[in-house]
Amino acid sequence: MSKGKKQTKRYDHLTEMARLTRLMKEMYERGQSEVCEVRNSEIHGRGVYATQDIENETQIIEYIGEYIDKDESEKRAWDQAAVAEETGDAAVYIFTLDKKWDIDGNVPWNDARLINHSCDPNCEAWIEEDQIFIYALRDIKKGEELTFDYGFDIECYEDHPCRCGSENCVGYIVSREQWPELKKRLAEKKASA
Repeated sequence: MSKGKKQTKRYDHLTEMARLTRLMKEMYERGQSEVCEVRNSEIHGRGVYATQDIENETQIIEYIGEYIDKDESEKRAWDQAAVAEETGDAAVYIFTLDKKWDIDGNVPWNDARLINHSCDPNCEAWIEEDQIFIYALRDIKKGEELTFDYGFDIECYEDHPCRCGSENCVGYIVSREQWPELKKRLAEKKASA
């Protein structure tokens, strides 16, 4: 290879590395927020806490990650669940975006992935075009842990016990719409025991 071709190849490589570095910096900045921070959580592992009072309907933070199709999402969810079962860590960070795409938020610069579930949440996720943002559902006080309803399906409720500790806790991470069905199933299970 001639000296000129080597220099061009090296220049192309450095240009691509600079582009990727800028992209990583942009993703890191999008995954941060001045109104919240990550700390240890009483609910589970680490959580996200308000660093100042937050008004109802305030956009708090973006949930970022890699856009993946449903087939890849299914594969990663099972792989992440297997690792979680082995380590005891709840670490499946795949968020449904639409019928075709999901976001795998399992990236270190995505602080929103650490927002814990609660049966009495103070936040909710809003999908805006191809992005997911976490918004306040009510006024949130400085120091309060941010939570949202993960909305898991009832078909696998036993795999997802809830640790939120709220007065309204139903014991499992199941979407609010499915609470009546969960109560029915729990009653049937108790009656047959």
